[in-house]
Amino acid sequence: MDRIDFALLEALQADARASLAELGKTIGLSISATNERVKKLVASGAIRGWSVRLDARKLGYPVLAFVNVLIDRPENEPGFLDSIGAIEAVQECHHVTGEWNYMLKVRARDPEDLEILIAQRIKTIRGVMRSYAMIALSTAKDREYIPCVRPTAVAAE
Repeated sequence: MDRIDFALLEALQADARASLAELGKTIGLSISATNERVKKLVASGAIRGWSVRLDARKLGYPVLAFVNVLIDRPENEPGFLDSIGAIEAVQECHHVTGEWNYMLKVRARDPEDLEILIAQRIKTIRGVMRSYAMIALSTAKDREYIPCVRPTAVAAE
């Protein structure tokens, strides 16, 4: 990737709905050249897809929680990951360092809904020994922005 690709990624993060003409004007390329760059970034995996950011509170899921999970044995992890992948309330699953194996980001309608999710769905997965939940009281920052500064290796070209 070169500086134009990084500029294109920055522009897309600022407004993914911008037209190819608008993007091209921002990065100094024609519509067709911009389109080719976007296609290459998608093909390379730098752009994983396109999505819409929804307001969970307005859609009836105001409870945001982070649930740490401890798995008893490594051989139970693949089954755990399959089970977690099937639970729609689990938005993210991260393998983490420290005394826990995984940290989950989950959404719930209310505290009772969260309790049912943890007790009847997460804790019943084979190999789950313990869990620890933290409810977010508020969110000061929530975005998926990735800084598109040129890495040293790319800057040397």
